Amino acid sequence: MQRAVWYLATVLWLGATLTGLTLVARHANTPGLTGQAPSGWPSPSEIHRASGQPTFLLFAHPLCPCTRASLAEFADVAARRPAAAQLWVVFYKPQGAATVWEESDQCRTAAAIPGVNLWFDVDGVEARRFGAATSGLAMLYTADGRLAFQGGITPARGHTGANAGHQAIEALLAGARPATVRTPVFGCKLWESKSAQ
Repeated sequence: MQRAVWYLATVLWLGATLTGLTLVARHANTPGLTGQAPSGWPSPSEIHRASGQPTFLLFAHPLCPCTRASLAEFADVAARRPAAAQLWVVFYKPQGAATVWEESDQCRTAAAIPGVNLWFDVDGVEARRFGAATSGLAMLYTADGRLAFQGGITPARGHTGANAGHQAIEALLAGARPATVRTPVFGCKLWESKSAQ
């Protein structure tokens, strides 16, 4: 009897563990909304577009843990292609939110990227202009303001490593033709309410 109970407990534990691992893997590999970025730089935007060089933007939620991976990939592109593009990290911030939204680890990480410009996007005005709805969405606009790339630059939610988005950005900044110009984006919703409000 005791052995049967032990076997049953083991089977239940293994089942729960496998279910949990499956749910975590599904969450990590389920992309968010990519949206549709405007094909040309939106004229009402208050974000300054570089003159004579591409502009590389990353839309991010400052309290989203998944965003750490996107920032790491963004920083890697910046390090490999210094001065190849103007860099912007656009952080969502609700109207009247606490200062923690501008002082998070993600904000400090972004600020440490050489050459980066930060924009705190109150109520997502700029994100909406660019069609961004998911943290970690990257866009590259050419020197003349045409959309060249839109998508994620991580292989999965919260993970770094080789991925099609990163490779596409690097190819475009090197003047080459990328294998793709649109990739899935993995991250939290930009508008999702966080406890730090």
